[in-house]
Amino acid sequence: MPERSSKRKAAADFIASIEQSGPAAKKAKAAPRRKAPQVDAGPWPEYFKGLEKLFKSLNTVIAFCHARKHLAVTFDTIRSSVEGLIKQPLDLARVAEIKAIIPDLVRFAYVEAESIRVHHDREVASSSYSRKSGRKGSPDFQLAPAEDPSRCEHVLVLDFVETNKNTQKIKEAAGKFSAPPALTQQQLMKLIEKRSQSFTRAVNELLAACAANGDDPVRLVQDAARAHVPVHPLKRTRPNDVQEEESANSGSNQPPKVVPDPQLRLPIDTIIKRLTEDEHYKGQIVKRREFQAKDAVWGRLNRTLSPAIKEALLSARKVEGFYSHQAAALNAIWDGKNVVVSTSTASGKSVIYQVPALCNLEEDKSSTAIFIYPTKALAQDQLTGLQQLLVRVHGLEGIMIAAYDGDTPKDRRQNIRENASIIFTNFDTLHASILPNEDTWRHFLRNLKMVVVDELHYYSGLMGTQVSFVARRLRRLCAAVGNRRCVFVSCSATINDPRGHMMNIFGVDDVEVITDDGAPTGHKDFLLWNPPFLDEMDPALGRSSSMQEACYLFRYLMKHGVRTILFCKIRRTCELVMKSIRHQLTAEGRQDILDRVSAYRGGYSVADRRRIEKDAFSGHLLGIIATNALELGVDIGTLDAVIMLGFPFGIASLRQQAGRAGRRARDSLAILVGDSLPIDQHYMLNPDEVFEKPTEPLIVDITNEGVLESHLQCAADELPIRLQDDGKYFGPCFEEVCKSRLICDKEGWYTTHPSYKPRPTMMVSLRGIQEDKYTVIDITTQDEQHGAARVLEEIELSRAIFETYEGGIFMHQGLTFLVREVDHDTRIAKIARADVNYYTKPRDFTDVDPSQTYRIREIKDSQQRSYFGRIVRKTVVFGFFKMRETTILDTVDLDSPPFIRSSTGFWIDVPRPTLNLLIDKDINPAEAIHAACHAVLSILPVFVLTALGDVGTECKAPQKEYMQKESQRKRPARLIFYDGTAASGICAKVYDRTHHVLAKALEILEHCGCEDGCPACIRSISCTEHNIVQNKIGAQIVLRGVLNLPIDADSIVPQYNRYHITVVEAEPVGARGIPLEPDED
Repeated sequence: MPERSSKRKAAADFIASIEQSGPAAKKAKAAPRRKAPQVDAGPWPEYFKGLEKLFKSLNTVIAFCHARKHLAVTFDTIRSSVEGLIKQPLDLARVAEIKAIIPDLVRFAYVEAESIRVHHDREVASSSYSRKSGRKGSPDFQLAPAEDPSRCEHVLVLDFVETNKNTQKIKEAAGKFSAPPALTQQQLMKLIEKRSQSFTRAVNELLAACAANGDDPVRLVQDAARAHVPVHPLKRTRPNDVQEEESANSGSNQPPKVVPDPQLRLPIDTIIKRLTEDEHYKGQIVKRREFQAKDAVWGRLNRTLSPAIKEALLSARKVEGFYSHQAAALNAIWDGKNVVVSTSTASGKSVIYQVPALCNLEEDKSSTAIFIYPTKALAQDQLTGLQQLLVRVHGLEGIMIAAYDGDTPKDRRQNIRENASIIFTNFDTLHASILPNEDTWRHFLRNLKMVVVDELHYYSGLMGTQVSFVARRLRRLCAAVGNRRCVFVSCSATINDPRGHMMNIFGVDDVEVITDDGAPTGHKDFLLWNPPFLDEMDPALGRSSSMQEACYLFRYLMKHGVRTILFCKIRRTCELVMKSIRHQLTAEGRQDILDRVSAYRGGYSVADRRRIEKDAFSGHLLGIIATNALELGVDIGTLDAVIMLGFPFGIASLRQQAGRAGRRARDSLAILVGDSLPIDQHYMLNPDEVFEKPTEPLIVDITNEGVLESHLQCAADELPIRLQDDGKYFGPCFEEVCKSRLICDKEGWYTTHPSYKPRPTMMVSLRGIQEDKYTVIDITTQDEQHGAARVLEEIELSRAIFETYEGGIFMHQGLTFLVREVDHDTRIAKIARADVNYYTKPRDFTDVDPSQTYRIREIKDSQQRSYFGRIVRKTVVFGFFKMRETTILDTVDLDSPPFIRSSTGFWIDVPRPTLNLLIDKDINPAEAIHAACHAVLSILPVFVLTALGDVGTECKAPQKEYMQKESQRKRPARLIFYDGTAASGICAKVYDRTHHVLAKALEILEHCGCEDGCPACIRSISCTEHNIVQNKIGAQIVLRGVLNLPIDADSIVPQYNRYHITVVEAEPVGARGIPLEPDED
């Protein structure tokens, strides 16, 4: 009681001070911004006057709580103070009526008590150390094990949601976080007044609309308020209540209180109509495109299937006939042709290679086949499907099929080698385990009738080049053991130039291309959804959170019985979305939906992934939040809708994800939710490009001598090479590389160089450098009786440095864990369950610097030089922020070891006069250099065969470049590029054509019609800092300066750069004694 009395007295004093300072504050106000036009609805009914009095009391008391930051704004905290002002009990229903009028402004929901705390009682280290100068080591974080979430205490939060914070302009708002402001009394007055104006405007608009339509405004508000009365998460709704609510909501726009059976859900067109009538809708749909349903087109086989196979297809797959593309592909395979099929998702492509494999086994039980998939999950999925088919084929019951990959136990491998008829594997295993052991696989390879590569579009760029040589080594070994009749079959849903890509991967000429899709499709809607502006009258404040918009759509669709998958670009976002969905559904009392939602991403254990896949396929899951781990064709059952949070990594990826919905010819929905990033907003402003832009070309470069040499060393170890016999497999550079880098004996056979002995394949990784992995161990219950620690995940070193730092929050299935201890020697991170309503964001930087110069080259007609050599990338995580949405709650320093990688690359220093010109014209040099690097990256495919991610550059971080305080970490004025994989050799090819590459980049920049940059010139999907720090005019100045082309300084309009200069003149790197190469290109 004394505590409550003191709070009430403090609130009264605060209110009095506000009233006293009101007129003075109003006089001191600056000229008002342009506001939305006011609607005058005339005198208010008494009902709304009563609500206004309650709102003003809530407004004032909540403002007081925010002024005293130690007070959490819960219903119990403010109840007594509000009741003292309104002179009556504070009723939940009345608060719900206010929320019904201004739903976006009021937060009124149950949350876990722990979730509104920033620090735990047993978190030993205070945040004060984070403000000390220097770092004296990481703090020691300790935390008691969390309780079972089902027994956690919940509190009712009543607060205002701020949508118009004192934010910087769009450039900063897109890439910057802010600490919670410490408001003065005058600022609090303005905040209170602003909220009151919002409430008044909302009531006036409601009354005016009701007057025009003849509706009863009181009845409308009271009806709408029923949906806003908070429901305690642990309180189960009684069946009678459900029926009453359903009756009340029938014919309304409110989602049903009981999730409909997905098989009986409303049509997608009806759901979209209701979505646009929902109170949340503010015109977010910028484009809707409909794709009409299509009937099946049937084909005819040139040979008759056995009754056993027909019966198995009918009982296992309900297959009674074959679509036109299936029949065409089967006929071509039976004619001995190599086949590539490029049709839509869920068009039955797996039947195309499974049926011939079964036919081969019926004719010859010794025949074998290899099915190759890009992921183990997809291989397991297809293995299960073929097993279910195989057991139904009479006469083939004893046939063995099995997965053979890195997860296959060693004690099973010999049995599989000797007895399996079909193996499910990947190119990594084929390269490292099967081909080097040809003697143990000889019988299998001699009888190999078919090699299948699914999802062919996955293999592009450096990865595509690597697997093309593995496929050619396989063809060579098959021929060596007398097998020249093997057929190659590939399938893909999204592929550019299927014939060319198939020929490049396998080195074969006779390719039959099947692209006419005979599968039926249902009606499909595709929406481009752009989050609304925070304030329509001030767009510079930016847009609403794309993640929250995606969460809203996800919940809305699930409530209507629409089975939905939400794709996120990175694992971190996947977990944040799952955490948000968990919190929101809990607050709404929708445990029935939450129990049917799961996250799915790389890093989860095999057992967890299989369980989630099983739950999805069985129909138990209503919603899945996933990374692109589910972009490929794993069958997770029927999905009705796809939500893509942010533009994916390319048009092909977008269409692959969108195709995951409507896989059973039902109507379906795909929604692209635009992020605030420049690349997303480009497509929101140019929506037709999403549908009409061609997919990215797929790259395979068999002339890459670095990759070719590594595979020739492997091939020579498998079987000595003869120039006259093996040139047809390895391309035009074959003979030169053999003579210069392999060992030739007296009889003319080429063998592996000793530097690659004894196991060449151990020195050649298809996916670049093999990273160490950190084991994440959950120790929440290890100190309890019968409790034990358990391995939660294994994550790569490059991810671990950003996700497992001491004191940070690690997320798994949307649950939060505190990182208690990280041992970098043993690669073990120990975590414990912690229910907190914040997440942590690492404070890090990555420097990309040359460490050694190997070559120096002239740039035609310029005094500048192009340098080629060793590039070192150093990433340091020096601390983290505790974040709630975009608000920084706390700042913590860490002392973590750096993560260092090296590869080859090239660089060009920006001349001093050019740097001075940028500064004189008030153009941010970091923006100019970053944009120039992107311009070069965008045109690399014109000169070399390269794909996204094969070449990288140093991306400028807005958190550093736009700091108010000057950064001490100055970067050299340098264009720098590095090979994504050390042995790719791509940068060496670009270095040899430096002048032409720079000139072409400048030409594209100066002829591009965009104003501030677009995906055709300086905006890259692969930018790690989201294309924020960029300046198109500055990029042109930099490239002209490097090429020594004239610059008309007088024609350059000075810009306004209010930020510190973070770039300094570059110093030469170890170039003494290296001869200068003339530019003769």
